[in-house]
Order: sequence, then structure tokens, then C-alpha cells
Amino acid sequence: MAAWTTRLWPRVRPNFLLKAVGITGFMTLFFIAYFHLLNHPIRPVTAMPLTIVDHSLPFLPAALPLYASLWLYVSLPPTLIVGRRELERYGAAIGMVCATGLACFLLWPTAVPAMRLDWQGFPGSDLLQGIDAAGNACPSLHVATAAFSGAWLDRQLRELAAPNAARALSALWGFGIVLSTMLTRQHVFLDVAAGTVLGLGGAAVLVAWEARRASVPA
Repeated sequence: MAAWTTRLWPRVRPNFLLKAVGITGFMTLFFIAYFHLLNHPIRPVTAMPLTIVDHSLPFLPAALPLYASLWLYVSLPPTLIVGRRELERYGAAIGMVCATGLACFLLWPTAVPAMRLDWQGFPGSDLLQGIDAAGNACPSLHVATAAFSGAWLDRQLRELAAPNAARALSALWGFGIVLSTMLTRQHVFLDVAAGTVLGLGGAAVLVAWEARRASVPA
């Protein structure tokens, strides 16, 4: 076993119950707000325009498992946080990202334009289309949370002295999740671009918070 992997459990173990309850509770509250806005827009819904990127990418239902893997991916960074205060700052930052996206959905409801797609024969497609309708499009919070989590997970892997291969695998996973939002036609390129900016912006805010904390004498 590589030396860096032996340092994983000592980071997972502290505040484990708080992490488990906190992650579950956060996701539950997020989905309540998300689906309320999805099903009860207060303004006319705007269809997002397609770009050359959208026209060039194939429709690939097989990307659905990668799309769904976001919920595991976003759980990794908070699970690897040791201190309670750092965990609270992380929760505040990702909460800010999600709140910003939800505010956009409230004030400017958007949706992916209607497309003729053949989901027949692909397991799980009915569930996705029935639950995660192609609304709440821009900015893509699927992408924003993936970008935020990917940035912080890379920081954690560097702290653990993980090999470049592990960091590359994490980055590839995150990129795959982002790409899957377009391959499954749940989002268009402009949603993805806006979500990326939102997610990386939130990560930059968290970096600034951590730098400020580190500069304060103990």
C-alpha cells in the first residue's frame, strides 16, 4: 500500500458522525429547494441557446452512471477534512455556491431546449427524465459542485503527497462528470461554462478564508 493511502483513514475518522449526518442533511435540504424551484418557477422559463459545442457532442446515454457519480464525488472532500472548523468553512462555501445557483433559478428560470432523444433501452433513463427534468439549467449546479469539489480534492491530495496519477484520476473523474451533463443532454455548454465559473469561484473564496485563518496567530 502506498504511504499516502495510509493517511486517509486518520483524516476520515475525526467527526465521522458529523460528516455523515451533515452531508446527508445538506443534500436533503438542497434537493428540497432544487425541486421546488424546478416544479414551481415564478417567472417564464427561458430555453438556453445551443452552441457549436452542443451540436458537435453526441447524445450518449451510457454517460448516465458518470453523471450520477457526482454524489459520491462531492462527498469525498468533506469526508477528508479533519477539523470541525474547517468542515464548517467548507460547508459555508459550498452552501454559498448552491445558494447562488438556486437564486439564479428563482430569478431567471432556464431550461435545456426540447430535443428529440431516444432513451429507450437504456436502464435508468426513465428515472433520470422523470426526476431530474432538464430545467434549472444555468448555471449548472451539477457542474458547479463538481468543479468546487474537484478543486478542493486536488488540494487535499497534494497535502497527502498523493502521486500525480491519483490527482490526474480525480481530475479526469471530475471532468467526466462535467462532460456527462452535456452527453446526457441535461445541460448545454453555456450552463456548463457558468457552472464552472461559479464552482471555481466558490473554491477560490474558500482558499482565501483558509489563508486568512492561517495568517491569524494561534
